[in-house]
Amino acid sequence: MNSLTSTLLVVLVLSGATFIRMLFGFGDALLAMPLLALIIGVPTATPLVAFVSMTTVILVLITSWQDIDIRAARHLILASFFGIPIGLWFLKGLSEPLITAILGVILILSSIYQLCKPVIHPPRRQEYAYLFGFIAGILGGAYNTNGPPIVIYGTLQRWTPIRFRATLQGYFFPTGIFILVGHGVSGLWTREVLHLYVSSLPLIALAFLLGARFSHALPPRSFERAIYVFLILIGLLLIV
Repeated sequence: MNSLTSTLLVVLVLSGATFIRMLFGFGDALLAMPLLALIIGVPTATPLVAFVSMTTVILVLITSWQDIDIRAARHLILASFFGIPIGLWFLKGLSEPLITAILGVILILSSIYQLCKPVIHPPRRQEYAYLFGFIAGILGGAYNTNGPPIVIYGTLQRWTPIRFRATLQGYFFPTGIFILVGHGVSGLWTREVLHLYVSSLPLIALAFLLGARFSHALPPRSFERAIYVFLILIGLLLIV
């Protein structure tokens, strides 16, 4: 695969992932990471997705910061700060095939959860926020997939759709900065990463606008289910 082809594929994946993020409030890394891992490898894909996710978070927060659940976000963020360094260690210390297989397992488990939507008694104690935040920090530092634990926690807390979407972004903003800095300190901010990020910005902006428009007018459950089935298939491919 030549450089131009790989760049085009990366741009298409990132713009599609941004569109999904705007539809559901999360899911961009879940979609982008496994696909980009196959195209450019995990060490390049991880900081690249972090840059794109941070860009999207900033744009979302500009319009919905007032709906953030500050208390829940604070506990989740604090716990994630302790988990992110462990995730960075996994990224730097484990072999890429093992990391890819673990990412596949994460995709399958989180997608099955979203498809089944099990009825679980909501955990109201703050200790649960620390647990979910810590796990999210590990996954975020290693694979940029800190979304699933936070999404599950928000679902259990019965957040309204508006608060759900806004609080997710309120969580992703500070943790995303910490993850980005960690990537830089770890030497993952390469010229290739920055080139791919800048090349993707025009289509990412278009995907952001389209996703924001359709998020209010077209949130079909069938489309969401199709996305998670697709992610399960990708997870199986990564494991195999």
